[in-house]
Amino acid sequence: MRLRSGPGRGRWGGRAGRPSRRAAGAAATVTGLTLVAGCQFSGTGSSAGSGPAASGTITVAAAPGVADAPLYIGIRDGFFSRAGLTVKVVSASSAAQQLAALHSGSANIVFGDYADMFFAQEQSPSPHLLTVADGYDAAPNVMEILTLPGSKIVSPKDLAGQTIGTAPRQLMPIKGPGGRTRPYSEDTVAAWSVLNSDNVDPTTIQWRPMPATRLLGALQSRRVDAILATEPTIYEAESQLGAVPVLDACTGATANLPLYGYFTNKAYADANGNMVTAFRGALDKAQADAGMAAPLQTALTKSAGLNAQTAALVTFGAYPSTLSAQNIQRVVNLMFFFNALGSTLNVSSLVFK
Repeated sequence: MRLRSGPGRGRWGGRAGRPSRRAAGAAATVTGLTLVAGCQFSGTGSSAGSGPAASGTITVAAAPGVADAPLYIGIRDGFFSRAGLTVKVVSASSAAQQLAALHSGSANIVFGDYADMFFAQEQSPSPHLLTVADGYDAAPNVMEILTLPGSKIVSPKDLAGQTIGTAPRQLMPIKGPGGRTRPYSEDTVAAWSVLNSDNVDPTTIQWRPMPATRLLGALQSRRVDAILATEPTIYEAESQLGAVPVLDACTGATANLPLYGYFTNKAYADANGNMVTAFRGALDKAQADAGMAAPLQTALTKSAGLNAQTAALVTFGAYPSTLSAQNIQRVVNLMFFFNALGSTLNVSSLVFK
């Protein structure tokens, strides 16, 4: 396992800039995660010996994966039950499904990417969404543009005019006002930022969304020139195809960028504030445990369906145990800059306090 919490290599580069996965897999456990300064909200769940902080059941809509592994750690290791909560997870593989579950009441909290949730909030401010906890933040090598070995693409500037395969869009449209191309996911927002800083016009690139399971096949058959991927697809592309990273989408302005969070709506939070508070407090403890190799790898093999080798060698971002509205505001600002949002939402007003 490679768990990263800070910059570790240059803005772009091939394998020379990436540590050996085999060596990294044997690395010692990482326990300290860098926190971003700003307005932070810590969980206030029950401490040892103080008894349960709440009593009841919370249903979370999520799709098991690398990003929400702490949720399953919290369930398996009893962090939620000790806070007086029964946490149930219902499958929701898209932002539309997550929001539908939240709006219908079949889920009380959802785990989703910030870009889609903020887009949804702008498009339909009722019901009012609130961020409960920051779930997963970027680190070096967790989101990359990769090509096949021997490709003519060896630096970011070579991506101009090429076709890049990406995971499918969720709620955000590919075209903006006037038919202008714009980023349509958190991944593409981050990639656009780094390309822009490298003096590459992202609108000259043909962005091709497709099911994430087809990215490797599209690259191997050369239906696309490169892919924008996250883990475990990055590991699979490198181990199966010998793929070479060309650009790290989480550097510079996107370093440590918040990627996923836990959300509820204001009506539920107003009626069940003690339960939401207890959930966040218990989740904070699970997030901290995800900084250790054993709990994290167990969660990924038991809940996310990764095999032991993949769970040991994929690259992980950070699982923060505090929520910084100032840090999350960076997502909104980037979306607004690239016309993926029509206004700059005030994240502080969208945080459960």
